[in-house]
Amino acid sequence: MINEQNIYGAGMEIMSRAAIDIPEDYREGLRGMLEEEEEELSRFVLMSMLDNWEAAEADRRAMCADTGVPRYFVKIGNEARIDGGPIALERALRRATADATHAIPLRTNRVHPLSRQDNNNNVGINAPEIEYSFEPDSDWIDITTVHKGGLFGTDYRMLFPGDGIDGIKRFFLDVMYEFGRRGLACQPAIVGIGLGGSKDISVTLGKQAACLRTVGDRNPDPKIAELELELKEMGNNIGMGPMGFVGKSMVIDCHIEVGYTHTGGMPMSVHSFCLSSRRAVARLHADGTIDYRTDPEWFTPYMRRDTVEWSTAETAQAAG
Repeated sequence: MINEQNIYGAGMEIMSRAAIDIPEDYREGLRGMLEEEEEELSRFVLMSMLDNWEAAEADRRAMCADTGVPRYFVKIGNEARIDGGPIALERALRRATADATHAIPLRTNRVHPLSRQDNNNNVGINAPEIEYSFEPDSDWIDITTVHKGGLFGTDYRMLFPGDGIDGIKRFFLDVMYEFGRRGLACQPAIVGIGLGGSKDISVTLGKQAACLRTVGDRNPDPKIAELELELKEMGNNIGMGPMGFVGKSMVIDCHIEVGYTHTGGMPMSVHSFCLSSRRAVARLHADGTIDYRTDPEWFTPYMRRDTVEWSTAETAQAAG
C-alpha cells in the first residue's frame, strides 16, 4: 500500500530536483551543440547556460527566475494500491506544490484568468495539472513533475492527408522561424510534435513528446524516428541559434508522437520545451521505498499500443 505521506515527500523532492538539477541527457545534448556551434554570440549563450546550471546546483537555488508552472504526470501500475485512493494522491501533490513553492522557493505564477487572484502557492482551479497513464503488471506509481514556462512555445495547425510529409516539414519550419524571430520560445530546446488524434490530443502529444522523452531517444517506428532526425537537422539549419541569435543551435532534439486520427485530417502541434529540461521522477513502491531518476519513461509499449487487447506476454516481450 502506497501512503499519502510518501507521495507528499516524493512530490516535495522532485519539485526541488526539477527546479534546480538539470538532467544529464540534456546537459550532454547542449554540450554537443556547443561543439558544433561556430557563431560567437551563440556560443556565449550556450556556455552561459552551462555555467548557470552549475551555479544553481552549488547554491541550491532554482536555475531560472521564471520557475514555470509545475505540473504532474502520474503513471499508475495496474496492481498498485493507494491508501486513501486517488483523492489522497491528488491532495498530497497539491500540498507538495504549495509547500515547495515557498521552500525552494518558486515564483508564484498561477493566477485566476479574470480576477487575477493569486493564492501565492501555484495551486488553484485546475492547477497544478495532473495527467494520468497506466501500466499493466506493475504495483508501483511513477510521479513526474515538469516545470514548464506557461506562455508561449506551442503552435497548432490542421493539416490534411494531401499535405503529406512535405506539409509537416513546412509547418515545422514556419513554427521554428516564428519562435526564433518573435522570441516565442527559449532556445535551444527539445521540440515535441504531436501528429494525429483530435485537436486536443494532438496538442497533448506534442507537449508530452517535448517534456517526457530524453535527448537521444527515438520513436520505435523507424519512419517516425527518421523524420525526428530530419526535422532536428532542419531546425538547426534555418540560421537561428540560441535565444534568437545567428547560429545553428535551436533544436536539442526532436520527438514525435502519433495518434490515430479522422480520415479527413492530419492535426499537428509543435511544442518547444524550455531551454532547460526541468523534469524529475519518483517511483513509489508498495514497501515504502522511493527511487528517483530523470527519465519519465512515459511512452511505454503499452502507451503506444494499437490493438484492442494487451496481454501479459506482450508486456514481457516489450520488456525483453
